[in-house]
Amino acid sequence: MPITAQQFAEMQRRLSGKGRAARPDSEEAGESPRGRGSMVREATVILGIDPSLRGTGYGVIRAGRPDPSLLAQGTIRCPARWERSRCLARIASELRDVVVAQSPEVCVVEGLFFAQNLQTALIMGEARGAALATVAMAAIPIFEMAPRRVKQAIVGYGAAQKEAVARMVQRMLLLPEIPDPDAADALALALVYVQGGGRSALNPLKPV
Repeated sequence: MPITAQQFAEMQRRLSGKGRAARPDSEEAGESPRGRGSMVREATVILGIDPSLRGTGYGVIRAGRPDPSLLAQGTIRCPARWERSRCLARIASELRDVVVAQSPEVCVVEGLFFAQNLQTALIMGEARGAALATVAMAAIPIFEMAPRRVKQAIVGYGAAQKEAVARMVQRMLLLPEIPDPDAADALALALVYVQGGGRSALNPLKPV
């Protein structure tokens, strides 16, 4: 059966190893078939959040060579006398201001941890929810990272203390002073995201 010139050319491409199927439009634009996760790996402005009702830490860094640089950091504090609803409103409001001011391209939040006290777990979950909702409303991709993974990457020990994490964050970002522990934890999340950019296929982050 005779073949057309187009069919013959297609056979040649396949034999030479170039006969890949056409990529969908999303891949042509740089987005992987698995979704936005691979694309946002190229983000240059990263927001880290360590949620807590009384002290939510946040940190924003810009990825760059030879080292990342600090854009913003802080801790959203709420007095113990405040009702939980008032604390949640403050967390959402201040994080919204950070998002507007810094325009992060991706957010990394500390993953859930095991809490023996159910009430503590519920309160932490509320603070985390307020933070996630605020970032999600800005259409920013969010990923979570286990606390032990962050400590292992920053300090080399998964059970490292907060002070050790803060000192390493200070060194990595060339900060004049040690950051507040909660802000340091948030900055550590952003730093580990940048460090792991080339290993996404082996150690993927969990989207939230």
